[in-house]
Amino acid sequence: MKLALAVGLAILSGSAIAGESKIYNVNGSDYEGYWASVDDNAPLVLLVHDWDGLTDYEIKRAQMLNNLGYNVFAVDLFGKGIRPTKIEDRRQHTGELYKDRNKLRALMQGGLDFASSLAKNSANTVVMGYCFGGAAVLESARAGMDVKGFVTFHGGLSTPEGQTYEETKAPILVLHGTADSAITMDQFADLATELEAQQVNHEMITYSGAPHAFTVFDSPRYRKNADEKSWKRFTEFLAQNTQ
Repeated sequence: MKLALAVGLAILSGSAIAGESKIYNVNGSDYEGYWASVDDNAPLVLLVHDWDGLTDYEIKRAQMLNNLGYNVFAVDLFGKGIRPTKIEDRRQHTGELYKDRNKLRALMQGGLDFASSLAKNSANTVVMGYCFGGAAVLESARAGMDVKGFVTFHGGLSTPEGQTYEETKAPILVLHGTADSAITMDQFADLATELEAQQVNHEMITYSGAPHAFTVFDSPRYRKNADEKSWKRFTEFLAQNTQ
């Protein structure tokens, strides 16, 4: 059964959490994010979708974070009403942002700025994302986004030519599958070498047998063990880096 984006309701761990759609504007274009709040003073998680846009999956993850005591804003990087279902459309929308890194950075910062207008404790923010969203998270880290931490689940790891992590202001956590054929272990190793050389505080964990998108529920790629272990480490990272 589909969850409604406008009013997401779920019963997780015995509690009902409500969220709502939020329209916001970045550089003259409308975007539709998802805001789910548990407490005005709770730390904030900025959640970034994968290549099919902001869907039920991100809403469920937001609700899981609500149940742990975090406010969540799930950003929209494609635009209001754009939720691609065909592979060619997903490639088009992600490809446009990969080619225009300045726009990607502006959309990430715009999402954070809007979330900060909703959350009283936005000074305690961790940015996390899945797949394409993970690549966007690392883009924000390289851009020097002022947050408490960056987390990527099976996300793109390569650094575009001309970019570095010299401006990164917070720790990075990379959660990756060793069976990921889309984002190879060579790219994983290259990132580790780069972060170490630039003295960026980081932790990088791999999970055996986990393919690309191993956290996606009800998918052939889903790996329960890797999903649960990576989620546990993520929640520990949140506790360590927010107040």
